[in-house]
Amino acid sequence: MDETFFRQFEALMDKYTELLLGQTNEKLKEKVKAWALYSHVAKSMPALAKHWNELYPEAKEQMKQLIAEIKRLNDEARANAKKP
Repeated sequence: MDETFFRQFEALMDKYTELLLGQTNEKLKEKVKAWALYSHVAKSMPALAKHWNELYPEAKEQMKQLIAEIKRLNDEARANAKKP
């Protein structure tokens, strides 16, 4: 993969974060990347996610907080989008 691909992928993540949360910045993009990857792992390899959760309970709690934050920001963005 070359530099062009990574710039284009970052543009994708930037737009995805904006559409998902109603705003974007580097910190939010990193949170969305972590959330998306964890969600994919949990669905595609649940035993691995369970093992990780058991091995790193503090990280599991941080991930739960991150998931809640993403959900809250998404709910707020959707509510703001429906306002006239």
